[in-house]
Amino acid sequence: MPKARFALTTLFLLFFLALIGPLLSPYSYSDIHLELKNTPPCPQFWFGTDELGRDMFTRIWWGARISLFIGITAATIDMMIGMLWGSIAAYAGGKTEELMMRICDVLHAIPYLLVVILLTVIRGSGITTILLAMTLTGWINMARICRSQILQLKQNDYVAAARAIGASSTRIIFRHLLPNAMGPIIAAMTLTIPTAIFTEAFLSFLGLGIQAPAASWGVMLNDGVSAMRYYPWRLFFPAMMITLTMLSFNLLGNALRDSLDPRLQR
Repeated sequence: MPKARFALTTLFLLFFLALIGPLLSPYSYSDIHLELKNTPPCPQFWFGTDELGRDMFTRIWWGARISLFIGITAATIDMMIGMLWGSIAAYAGGKTEELMMRICDVLHAIPYLLVVILLTVIRGSGITTILLAMTLTGWINMARICRSQILQLKQNDYVAAARAIGASSTRIIFRHLLPNAMGPIIAAMTLTIPTAIFTEAFLSFLGLGIQAPAASWGVMLNDGVSAMRYYPWRLFFPAMMITLTMLSFNLLGNALRDSLDPRLQR
């Protein structure tokens, strides 16, 4: 699939440059050179400099490390919690399932931005606070997806056969049900990563996430908005990276969903 190949190639380049990009520049992401402030892209500064003369190229790839780490970590935590919660609820059924899913509904109704603000006040801003805010309610969608898959799979004959030979509920869930439900779950996780990356950028843009002088795409967007009329490269490069990353993960997630979901293959 051309779209999937484009997404994989782009993501490989992003991960590769996030790893080695800062090493290609002689400047640190926090080095200040006031005499070189707002320098346009040139052979010395490939992406230009910001209002403090910091190298945008180095800051972009430091920001990539932060954004990709937060996106993948948040999506992984969401998947683990959601799989456990959704599979237990679906397999148990009855009042247990009803109680667990109503808890999901209550958590889902809490305004997300309110959670972020409260955690920021209690813990202060930073990566840990962002991850807590994302995963506090972010696993709910994964739990619903996992629950719907387990409800279908637990009606199959091999589950009845496993019960008949005395297999425990834990063995049935983790050995028979979850492995057969992993296709849609992995596809949903891949689609969760760009949402987490955008959320981190949005929170940092509002001043609730990563704080300066740390390099983050959201922080650079916040700095670039006020200067986009005269120094457009300061907004263009972080915005382009966020766009490419989100587009690539969404294309990859859609391709995985189409290839792993048997209902879409019929």
